[in-house]
Order: sequence, then structure tokens, then C-alpha cells
Amino acid sequence: MIVPMTKYAFLVHHADYLRFLRKLWDLNVVDTIEEEKNLAESTRDKMTARKRLQDMLQLLERRQPERTHLPAPSVQGAEIVRAVQELLDEEERVQQHLVIARREIEQLEPWGAYDSRRIEQLEAAGLRVLFYTCPERQFRQEWTEQYALSIINKVSPDVYFVVFMDSEKQPALAAEEIPRPEHSLSEWRAKHKDLLSRRQQIREALDAFAAHSLPELRQRLKRLNQEIEVEQVMAGTAAHAADQVRVLKGFVPHSLEEKVQALCEQEDVVWLKDQPTHDDAVPILLENNRFARLFEPIGTLFAFPKYAELDLTPFFAPFFMLFFGFCLGDAGYGIVLLLGASLYRLRAKPELRPLLALVQFLGVGTVIFGILTGTVFGLSLLDEQFASLGAVRTIMLDTSQTFNLALMLGVVQIFFALALKAANQAQMHGWQHALPAIGWILLLLSLGDLALVQWGGSITGIIAWVGVALILFFSDPKAGILTRIGKGLWDLYGITGFFGDLLSYIRLFALGVASAILGFVINDIALQMKEISGVGVILFVVFLLIGHTANLLISSLGAFVHPMRLTFVEFYKNAGFAGGGKAYKPFGEG
Repeated sequence: MIVPMTKYAFLVHHADYLRFLRKLWDLNVVDTIEEEKNLAESTRDKMTARKRLQDMLQLLERRQPERTHLPAPSVQGAEIVRAVQELLDEEERVQQHLVIARREIEQLEPWGAYDSRRIEQLEAAGLRVLFYTCPERQFRQEWTEQYALSIINKVSPDVYFVVFMDSEKQPALAAEEIPRPEHSLSEWRAKHKDLLSRRQQIREALDAFAAHSLPELRQRLKRLNQEIEVEQVMAGTAAHAADQVRVLKGFVPHSLEEKVQALCEQEDVVWLKDQPTHDDAVPILLENNRFARLFEPIGTLFAFPKYAELDLTPFFAPFFMLFFGFCLGDAGYGIVLLLGASLYRLRAKPELRPLLALVQFLGVGTVIFGILTGTVFGLSLLDEQFASLGAVRTIMLDTSQTFNLALMLGVVQIFFALALKAANQAQMHGWQHALPAIGWILLLLSLGDLALVQWGGSITGIIAWVGVALILFFSDPKAGILTRIGKGLWDLYGITGFFGDLLSYIRLFALGVASAILGFVINDIALQMKEISGVGVILFVVFLLIGHTANLLISSLGAFVHPMRLTFVEFYKNAGFAGGGKAYKPFGEG
């Protein structure tokens, strides 16, 4: 559900405003409303410094040095940032020089080690030394007779050679002349070794900062965030009473109002409060039960709800779990997810535990549908070889029953979404706006009865016409009668969209079948490998592990993406989800 918010206005004397903002920042409960602001240059500089510091922290946190014996750096305070930045810049320069050195070594290695001073001495005596290379198939033996030529090396497919000339005349060779390197191979290798040594020293220095200075850097980032946020709010605060009074507006959750009022009384700040209106951009804070809370990150991938509408998270969460299980559809895979997430959760970091709890529930859904479809690690329990299971197999569904189940789940979710739409419209705009959704429920139920079961007889037809009337006359309760009818007719024209939405749920069946078939193929290939003499059993086990692991990973991706698509398209659309809300971000959180 969406946490109720109260709109506050704080009237603060300009001399006390900075102190009040700092205390409000520490309180961390008010999502402030800022007017148009023109940030000072100093604030922009701090924002640039913050970005550098954030990037620096990310780099150091990724190092995770195990060598805690490294001595603590001698610099402290603001000098840490400067020193780390200098090390990072130098590391980048050293890395660039290492790339150059490796390239030079690769180019010189075919020529072998030679003394460049000897070549200089030969050139001083009037003898030119020319370096050449060409593909070995293009090398001509007669060149050795025409010129003073010496083959240095052959590295397929090229040949490397030098020509000694005592004149300025250029030899006529169908080969590429290589400029004489300024440094020898040994010199470049020595330089490369020095660069590697310096890079290691830099990395050890960075490891020392990562081991000892991260808390201080985080604290510095926190102070910088506070300064920036305070200056941003000050720049976006309205001034009144000849610039003597600052008026700050914001939203506070109902449960935290006492903290805000206590601070105002402590600081002698006048405050006014009111309930938000439809025109207010009220921040959204979600508060759900332990189960639904796990699915909040999935819902917010699409959008936050508006303040006045329903939070659909607790309503789509059970469906998402079941749809995931339907798509994966293998009880064995479900057990792997459930046990894997449960064991890892015992030693996982606190921030990862909600994600692992979500995986546990998805594993439960997979086990349920794996049992319903009789699939365990690609084995079909409906086969005759498992007849010993007896009455247990009576609850299992064949292919046609599984297909019908996918459609039934679609029908249930679509009608549930329409019911939510009615409740949502009534909550946001009044009971008359809920009538079109109720009309659609009546019309679709009646059409389903007339087409399939025909339980209601003539009453079904009456209910259908009641549904049509509700759609025609209440599609836009605020409009005139002709506009209502016109809009209602247009809405009725879109009835085919419901049947298109229903057919989308066939993907649940298709993905479940695809996962089962892949599992069956893996088992079949593994059994064939088992027949290989000598290593058959080993190949059998290895292929089963690799194959089912790959199938689990691939199928899990589809089992997550497609239920999300059904949620955001079919369910959200039929529930009338508007979205567009912004997340609650209290002043002081950043």
C-alpha cells in the first residue's frame, strides 16, 4: 500500500535557516518541494567533486584488499582524495606506457636481441643497415646474391632480414622496409619490467588506501552530500517578508510527523500542515507485508503508482510467483532454486537477503507447477514407467489440461484486474467512474456464459445489456450524454483487446513445454553417452549437470521476463494503472 503523506510548510527566519536545514537533513524524513533554483558556482563545483569522490570510492571498494598488513597511508583528511587521484592518474599513464612497451616488444622479438650501438658504429663508418620484412613465399633467393643480405628470423608466414649498403642507393626489393628501432629489445624489456614494478607499487598503495581510508572517504562523501543538498534546498527556497523569512515545503509520512513537529518546537520554527491535493506531486513510499515487499523492485521497474491510486504490488505478487513457476515448470528446478537460495541466504549480506527470499518463493511456485505438470528434471511422471506413483498422478495435468489452465489463469487475472480498476477509479474519482469497469465484467462474463456453458439462460442476455449500458453511459461521467455514448461506443469497439490479452497467457504454457522438452532432450543425450564404454558414466553425469544447469539458467530468464510482461501489459492495462509517481526521497538520504 501507499503510505499516507502530509504536506508541510516551514516558516524560518533567514538567520536560522541554515542551522534548521542541517538539523532537518539529520532527521531524514522530509521530502522537500523546491522552487526553481539557480545554483551557485560553488555548489556546482561541489557536485563535480562529489562525482569524482563517488567514482573513487567505487574503484577502491572493488579492490577489496586481503593484505591488511599494508601500512596505513601517511596522508589524512582532504589529502587522501588528492593522493588517491594522483595514484589513479599515474596508474592510467603507466598502463598506457605498458601497452606501448608490449607493442614494441612484439615488433622487435622477431629481430632478436642486438646492440643498437654497433649499428650506430657501422653507420658512422658509412655502412647503412636496412631492416626488411616480407611474406616468406615472396622472398627471392637471388636477393642474397645481389646484396649483402642476412636473414635474421623466419616467423610464419613472414621472413625478417637486413641489408647492408655502402651507398645511398635504395635496394630494389619487393619487401617492406621497417624503420630502425630507436631502442633494442633488451632496452624495451627492461622498460617493461620497470613499468610493471611501478604499477605494482601503485596498486599496493591503492590497496593500502582501500584497507585503511574507506571509512574516512565515506564520511567525507556524506559531508559533501549534506553541503550540496543544503545549498540546493536553500537555492530553491522561496523568500518572503522582505527576504526575512524562508518558506520550505515538503511531504512527511504520517508515522513520522511527531519527529518533525518536535524539531520545529525545538528550533522555534512555525509550521503549517495540510492534506495533499490531486495537483500535488506527492512522493510515493510503499509499505507492504513481508511477501509483497519482495516484489516491490519488480513493480518499480515499470513505474511508481500515483499517490491517489492503488498500489498493485500485493495484487500482482501471487500471480507473478505462479506464472514464474508455470513457465519454468519443473519441480526439480524449483527444488534447486529453493535449496540454493535458502543455503546462500544463511551467509549472504543483509541487502541480498530480500532477493534470495524472492528466489525462494519463485522456487516454491516452480515446485507447485512442476508437480501439477508431472515434470522433474526433464522426466515426465505421467509416463508408464512411473505408474507406481499411483493416486499421486491423478492430480497431474496432461498437455491439453495445462493449456486450459494457462487460459484459466489469464481469465482470473484479467477479471481481477477489472475489479481492481473499479475500486481504483472509485477511490480516485468517485463511484460513477467505477461503473464502466463493472460493466466490462458483466459483459465479458455474459459473453463467456453464452459462448461456453450457457448456465444463465435469458438472464445472461439481460446482464450483458446491463454491462453494455454501463459502458455506454458512464465511460466519461463528466461529459454530456452524446459524448458519453460516443466514447462508450469507441470503448466497446476495443472488446477484441480483451481476447488478445487472454491469448497472451498461452505463453505460460509454451514456455513450460519448452523447458520440459529441453530437459527431456538433455536426459536422452546423456543416456546415449552412458553407453560409451569406459567413460560413459562420467560423461553421463557431467552432461546431465551441465545440460540441466544451462536449461535452468535459460528457462529461468524467460520465466522471469514473460510474467513481468504479462504484469506490466495485460494486468496493469486492465487494472487502469496510471503510474508516474516519484519515489519518496527524504532530505538527507543522499
